[in-house]
Amino acid sequence: MIVVLLTALGVGGATCIGALIGFLFKNPSQKFHDVILSFAAGIMLCAAVVGLIVPSMEFEGDLIVLISVAGIICGALCLNLIDKLVPHLHTMTGVDIEAHPHKTEQLNKVLLFVIAIAIHNLPEGIAAGVSFGTENQAHAITIALGIALQNIPEGMIIIAPMIATGMSKKRTLLIALATGLVEIVGTLLGYFFVSLSKAILPFALAFAGGTMLYVISDEMIPETHSHGNERLATFSILIGFCVMLVFDFFIG
Repeated sequence: MIVVLLTALGVGGATCIGALIGFLFKNPSQKFHDVILSFAAGIMLCAAVVGLIVPSMEFEGDLIVLISVAGIICGALCLNLIDKLVPHLHTMTGVDIEAHPHKTEQLNKVLLFVIAIAIHNLPEGIAAGVSFGTENQAHAITIALGIALQNIPEGMIIIAPMIATGMSKKRTLLIALATGLVEIVGTLLGYFFVSLSKAILPFALAFAGGTMLYVISDEMIPETHSHGNERLATFSILIGFCVMLVFDFFIG
């Protein structure tokens, strides 16, 4: 349990570390933004497929493939539902919309992106917690490290857009810390539920993988391929995938 708790703090803390690094980049270019987010998407993609979905299909049982497929679809549907239900929380930004009406559209985009990060941090945390149910602690730590690794660039890229809308640095940092806290909660929830019943582990692994695939396809790839940097973003995704693959091979 101590290892799980430390892992939860490490996974969530990685977002905070990225946020602090983000303050060092005053005006990052769109190209830098697309490259770093694509790299994170590549790491996330490998973690979802190699670290979660494939292991979910390695359990015994005639219906294991159907269970894994069901888990992937349910994970994506769940995240889609959450995405639709989350409101625009302008009040948390501290920006006076009435005094700065021209920033409304920009603020909406920034909030949606930050909320998307927070939303997918929950299943990422669950993925880290669930992976400890495999009883292969080295593999579980590998998944957690991979998630933490891609959390650092995510933390970096949410800082500049928020500051650009007029948010204070203090409030920006607090919001970034909150997204990391979500991941800590998710890790503990994932471990708790799987420890109750190992029977749900294949579905839980596939479910977490499905949520990650949803975020990559619905949020990350469209964002990185809409500013004229498509080719660079594509290779950045491939590099991120390969880095995580090598990481998993040597440590898993």
